[in-house]
Amino acid sequence: MKALQFVEEGVAEVRDIPVPEIAADEILVASRRVGVCHSDIELLEGRYIIPFSYPVIPGHEWSGEVAAIGDAVTDFAVGDRVVGECVIGDDHFGFSISGAAADYFVVKPAWLHKLPDELGFDAGALVEPFSVAYYALLRAGNVDASDVLVVLGAGPIGLAVTAAAHALGAVTIVVEPSEARRAVALELGANEAVHPDAVADILDRLSGGRGADVVVECSGRPEVMATALELAGFGARIAFIGIDVGRSAPAQLGLVQSKELRITGTIGSPGVWPETLRFLANSGIDLSPLITQVLGASEATDAVAKAKAQTGVIKAHIEFNAPVPVA
Repeated sequence: MKALQFVEEGVAEVRDIPVPEIAADEILVASRRVGVCHSDIELLEGRYIIPFSYPVIPGHEWSGEVAAIGDAVTDFAVGDRVVGECVIGDDHFGFSISGAAADYFVVKPAWLHKLPDELGFDAGALVEPFSVAYYALLRAGNVDASDVLVVLGAGPIGLAVTAAAHALGAVTIVVEPSEARRAVALELGANEAVHPDAVADILDRLSGGRGADVVVECSGRPEVMATALELAGFGARIAFIGIDVGRSAPAQLGLVQSKELRITGTIGSPGVWPETLRFLANSGIDLSPLITQVLGASEATDAVAKAKAQTGVIKAHIEFNAPVPVA
């Protein structure tokens, strides 16, 4: 079978390797779509946040089809369309243990969720990043049509926040320097998508001068994180999703007290995958504007290169078509 392997630091290759065997309590999944994430680039460059070793198969944003089940598996059957969580105890699927960027891969049933009929394999591979966005909004609390919500940064997570906030009814302003990404934000339901230099006037107009009710920081840039405090109105909720380790920027921390702000920080999407899948299935959200490139398995290294370069890329997907059941 074909698999994308990170062989050593900075070296990605598509290799032919044996189809893995499964134990009685395991499932063999045939990949269908695998998204390339910025975390995958960090893994390739040797900078991931937990210990790992090369070679490793990446792929934590995925959808697939059950190709074989172990004798002790009762909740899934061959042909089931599935997605899976990536944080499994102390392990990270696609990082510390090999992931989904291969024709076939092995999982435990407890990691899996059945993909609703309303969602295709392309949408299924976006469930993981969308769940991160959805979880942050749940933690912020009670986002609805009474809120003016500001999204800082229109990467994949910021755009997923935009789609979710729009579906929840919030008046949504996306702040992003890239004109192309602002255009995608409007496709996903943003009321306004503006350059950072223009946000103050737009926010003042849409909020009637009270400031944002919710600010969701998705850029991971310390100087942008600091502006969240300034854009927030009195009693606002601020959710930090964007990740930064070790950098700093000046911030008006007194605003936390004087505005009575409620601030949450989130990592991943623990415990909300079933709710996320129901939300996506029932809301009718179309996340397809996030997918800017789809490449075949033999071109998987090109997908990684495009994601690393970022130019013209929001989310690159790798498409796999191995047969079910296993040939």
